[in-house]
Order: sequence, then structure tokens, then C-alpha cells
Amino acid sequence: MAPPNRQRTNRRAIYTTLRQMVLTLELPPGAALSENELAASLGVSRTPVRESLILLAQEGLVQVFPQIGSFVSRVDPAQVADAQFLREAVELASLDDLPPELDPALVTELRGNLEQQQRADLGLEEFFELDEAFHQGLMRLSGHGNAWTTVAAAKGHLDRARRLGLHENVSPAVFAAQHHEIFDAVVGGDVPLARTAMRSHLRAVFSDIERIRAHSPELFASGPSKAPVRRNVVVWE
Repeated sequence: MAPPNRQRTNRRAIYTTLRQMVLTLELPPGAALSENELAASLGVSRTPVRESLILLAQEGLVQVFPQIGSFVSRVDPAQVADAQFLREAVELASLDDLPPELDPALVTELRGNLEQQQRADLGLEEFFELDEAFHQGLMRLSGHGNAWTTVAAAKGHLDRARRLGLHENVSPAVFAAQHHEIFDAVVGGDVPLARTAMRSHLRAVFSDIERIRAHSPELFASGPSKAPVRRNVVVWE
């Protein structure tokens, strides 16, 4: 077996790191990206950073303006809607495939996940990870857990919108309560109720977007992206 390509592995690690920084809002929508500064902070050369930014641009998470620079893309409500449509279709279809007898080990795992969501000291990123694991766990109940990878890869803009929504709420308790409602319906064998609760839960992101956009429109794309204007500093109008 050939040894792993260390250079390729390093490039993948840089891409993964930068993508996570964008998705978690550590690099917020509209932020200017300096290859030199990113390379220095990550302790690598500019080449893997530049290649990673190209990949992120292909995903729509970064925009590159020749002669001006690279920027984190603003959250695009149209791409959020597309990703939410895909996610809703997959997760509702998964509920339709639930077997008559649920895997008791997975049910216990999901109960433990819900208990963790109730922790008073839970951070927003911790809740987000539990949220992801809960939804993937429901898909595993129906035998479609592997489909989650495809869903996750398509929802970069959606995940940023969801995180913005979490930051807007005083507590993620409302989302945890929705998870409980879905879980109880699944365990109780009431698939129609589970579908209704899931659909309402997943579509909550749209009201979050409208509420946040009302006071922070600069975080969202509002049409064809204009190139930033270079004055004394770069300004993205």
C-alpha cells in the first residue's frame, strides 16, 4: 500500500479548517481574507491556503475579486432555501422508511443526545454538534445514515444561517424542545406527526433569516454580488 501523500493531506486539513472557520462564523460573512495572514496563523505556506480558498469559492462560501481580494461570501437566502429543500426532502423521506421495530441501541443513543441538549452549561457550538448528531441519528434509524454526508456537504449557507439564528436566540431550548417532539413521535410510531414536527422545525430557519436581515442586512446577499470598493480600506458595499 502506498504511503499517504503528506502534501495532499496537509492541503485537505487546511481546507477543512478554513471551511469550519467560515461555517462557525469565526470568519463572518463579508470578512476580507488575506492569504498571508491565514497562512501565518495556520503555520503553512500560501499555496494550500490559496488552493483551499479556490475550493471554498466553488462551494459559494468564498468570493474572489481579481485585483481586489478574497472575501467570505455573504449568506445567500436563495442557497439557504435550496439546501433546506434538499435537507427536508431527505429527512422526511427517511421518516417514511422507519422500520416497525426501532433499533433499541440507537433509540438509547438519541435519548442520551437529547439529555445532553438540556445541559445548562451547553455552548452554542456544542449544541450545534448535538443537533447534527440527532438528525443524523434519526436517519440511521431508518437505515439512511450514510445519506447525511451528502446533505451535510450541500448546506454550507444553511448552516451559517442556522448558527446566526442560534446566536439570536437567548437559549437553544426551543430547538431542543422541537427535537423532543420529533423523537417522541418517532418512538411512538406516529410518522405523520413526526413529519409535521420535522417540517416545522427545519423551516424555522427562514423566519430567523428575515429577523436577522432586518437589523443586519450586511450579512446577507441581496442580489448579484458587487465587487468591493478599494478606498483607504476595502469596503464591500
